[in-house]
Amino acid sequence: MGYNKSQLIDMELIMRNFSIISVLAALLFGQSVSFAASDDFPGRDKYPQIPYIELNDLYSQFDDVIIVDARSKLEFETLRVKTAVNIPVAGDSFERDVARLRATSDKSIVFYCNGHTCMKSYIATKKAMEADISNVIAFDAGIFDWTKAYPKEAVLLGASPVNLAHLIPKSEFKKRLLTPDTFSDRATRPGKKLMVIDVRDKYQRAGVGFYPGLERWASLDQQQKLERYIQKALKQDRTLLIYDEVGKQVRWLQYALEKAGAKDYYFMKKGAREYYKEIVAQEYN
Repeated sequence: MGYNKSQLIDMELIMRNFSIISVLAALLFGQSVSFAASDDFPGRDKYPQIPYIELNDLYSQFDDVIIVDARSKLEFETLRVKTAVNIPVAGDSFERDVARLRATSDKSIVFYCNGHTCMKSYIATKKAMEADISNVIAFDAGIFDWTKAYPKEAVLLGASPVNLAHLIPKSEFKKRLLTPDTFSDRATRPGKKLMVIDVRDKYQRAGVGFYPGLERWASLDQQQKLERYIQKALKQDRTLLIYDEVGKQVRWLQYALEKAGAKDYYFMKKGAREYYKEIVAQEYN
């Protein structure tokens, strides 16, 4: 699949180092938060010192917190919590922007992302805590769970309340998924008119792409760059093969692809993390 053993070891070290947590939890002012782990939320094991707030608790405290969407601008503009502000955790000015937000209010700041397997809510909270920004919490259930439970407090493509029927059905999304092995075979097949795009952010990617020399990198935070690649692929009648970290961010990109009139596009099922697992399994079996 294009990786030697040395590269795999380097990648494994990156992932291990990325998971090291060395931050103390802040004392939260009257907020209902938890620290327990759960199989449904793998980030709670990975970031055990990061406080989080449950879905119903966030709703009950909705007017008493500041909600920050830590995802990319593209994801935020597609579907977001109604009162949320967008401060992408991968942005260079993240800590500075959150510090400015903290200066405006002493309310708890709650970070969210896509939920469950998305780590950005934890990473955003961790970075804020390390920057000595107090009273910060992760909402790890994420935007999908929030929208389904409270559509009146969500915004889809500028419209609220959200009509859940307007969400692209999961069945339609699944039609666009390729297993990592099939995705890789297509991506490396000679003579095929295609474009491979890695849309992970700089923290997820850690400088490593799976198809050196064959892929383009345009994170969802680099919206204009990503749109240029998509338009180029459409004009040249190329198949688009796109992958993210865990297969969740591309769900938002599907809205943009459909709007652009794209017909021939596919995503890597469960994203780069699943592909990495398969590479390691094959290497050591």
